Amino acid sequence: MLVEINPNNIDSRLIKQAVDVLRKGGIIIFPTDTVYSMGCDLFNKKALNNLAKLKDIKLSKAQFSIICHDLSHLSDYVKQIDRSVFKLLKQSLPGPFTFILNATNEIPRLFDTNRKEIGIRIPANDIVLLIVEELGNPIATTSLHNQEDEIMDYFTDPYAIYERYDDDVEMIIDGGYGKLEASTIIDCTGSAPEIIRQGIGKLDI
Repeated sequence: MLVEINPNNIDSRLIKQAVDVLRKGGIIIFPTDTVYSMGCDLFNKKALNNLAKLKDIKLSKAQFSIICHDLSHLSDYVKQIDRSVFKLLKQSLPGPFTFILNATNEIPRLFDTNRKEIGIRIPANDIVLLIVEELGNPIATTSLHNQEDEIMDYFTDPYAIYERYDDDVEMIIDGGYGKLEASTIIDCTGSAPEIIRQGIGKLDI
C-alpha cells in the first residue's frame, strides 16, 4: 500500500492510518531527513523479528536504531548521560544524526541480544516524528540499504520503493524524494564522542 503524505500539509488521518498499521504489528517504509527507512513498533516482538527477516539477519544480530519523537523519554532507553553529551544531542537533534548511547536493560530484552548500546535518531522530518508521537513510543528502524549496496532509485524514489518493497511491508509512505546520504553516526559510549560514520550531518566534536 502506497500512501502519499504532503510534508508541507500533513493529513493527520494518514498519520493515524500509519500508526494503526504499526499497532497491528505491520512494517512501514517512511521518509526521514536522510535516506528512506523501514520500521516497526519497538514493543511488538513479532514485528521486530519480521523487520530482521527483511534484512536477512536474526533479530539478535540486528543493529536497529530507534526513532524518538524528542528527548523527553530518553532515560527509558539509555543510561544516564553526562551533561556534555546531552548538550550535544540538544544542539544536533532533530537532525541527520544517529547517536550511539549506552542502553538500559530494556533494550537487550526487546532485541533478544546482549547489546549494551542503542542508536538514537530524531530525524528532522515531521512525517515520521508525528507518527512516533501518535504511536506513543519509539519505532525500531533501519535504512533501506546497507553500506555494501550501491545507491539505486529505490532508496530515493518513493514509487520505485513501492515497486521494490510492496510485497514485503504493509505501508509505504511517499513523502517526496529521499536523500542519497545516510545519517552521521556518533558513538557516545566512550570517554569522548567519536564519529564512526560520516554521513549527511556535519558536526564539530
